[in-house]
Amino acid sequence: MEPVGLIGFGVMGSEAGSKILEAGYPLYVYDVTKSAIDKAVAMGASLKPSPADLARTCSIILMFLPGPRQVIDCVSGEEGLLQYASPDAVIVDHSTIDPGTTVAMAALAAKKKIGYLDAPVLGRPSAVGHWALPIGGEQETLGRCRPVLETFSGRIIPVGESGMGNKIKLLNQLMFSAINAMTAEMMAIASHVGISPNLLYETIIDSRAGTVSNLFIELGRNIVNENYHRPTFSIDLLCKDVGLAVRMASENGAPAILGQLIQTINEMARAQGFGSKDTSAMWQAYKPFWDKNPKSS
Repeated sequence: MEPVGLIGFGVMGSEAGSKILEAGYPLYVYDVTKSAIDKAVAMGASLKPSPADLARTCSIILMFLPGPRQVIDCVSGEEGLLQYASPDAVIVDHSTIDPGTTVAMAALAAKKKIGYLDAPVLGRPSAVGHWALPIGGEQETLGRCRPVLETFSGRIIPVGESGMGNKIKLLNQLMFSAINAMTAEMMAIASHVGISPNLLYETIIDSRAGTVSNLFIELGRNIVNENYHRPTFSIDLLCKDVGLAVRMASENGAPAILGQLIQTINEMARAQGFGSKDTSAMWQAYKPFWDKNPKSS
């Protein structure tokens, strides 16, 4: 089985990497953080010191990176993938970034006859193996790497030209942020109206009401158990994603009115120092304001 390269062995990258290794593919990893490197080695992956070195070894390369700047550096930088990738190589970007960056990187790759796909993940880390991948790019390129993608995804959905996968993911993140913000606000209000967050959560879960989503189940449980110090998805990343989504909407003449309001709440939480915590920690951002204004007697 041909070797697979993976750049970014964080929360999502490591989940995908574990499935790729289970399927029997040799896996080569590049990351800049010691914890990610240690995790990759413990799983049985081999390490590469740069994207360029990864490209010399692997013709299928996956990226799970924090944002557009990291993608640009890894793809088109001096030690980037395009400097050394072979003409039959395929780069698959699973990062959540703006479609404009993808279109630009895909154009550079095309000049070197290198395939390029945007395939952001729809799904939480624990659902690895069942993730949905909306994929932008050429069908022929997808066919080349589909067996690898199928090791960690449940649905591969071709959605059109380069950047289309990014657009769908950013719109999804607007919906994620709305559920996250309302869950946080509801839980923060609960104690002010005489209901413990735990009672509220358990009652809503037991009700099987239409408001009970998988995301609410996870977020509410984290809030009740104060389990947000090891983030599944951080407030910093949420701010980045929603910022990209709001900008995309504005640039296309469709301002995200609710999205902009929710982004203000996201930024409020980050400004209070919760940026590195899980998005479920956002409910704490209300406390400094409401504790100064206790309910009237």
